[in-house]
Amino acid sequence: MSLVSHDLTDAQWSTLKAMWGGCAYCGAASDALQRDCVLPISRGGRYTLDNVVPACRSCNTSKCNTEVTGWLRRKRLDERAFLARHVEIRTELERRFAATAEGATAPTL
Repeated sequence: MSLVSHDLTDAQWSTLKAMWGGCAYCGAASDALQRDCVLPISRGGRYTLDNVVPACRSCNTSKCNTEVTGWLRRKRLDERAFLARHVEIRTELERRFAATAEGATAPTL
């Protein structure tokens, strides 16, 4: 882990959780959402805005370091809905945080 560059900020994590509104995989609402790397660190992923989603403990533990789409299929979760929402949220967050980096005000929810 120390050899990999992670750049997800606390503000980005808070915004991610708010936008997903629960576990990105099963939708469970929880105050104890965990950071899950869509592409696991063991497979080259990092804790970045593009790669992290909020996950409930059950999904995060179950997924572990497996490939996300295969895992979603095995769990009979809606792969297409997850991928579409993931792209939608990533696109919006990139827009918001790019504006923040350029000197705009903090991102709005």
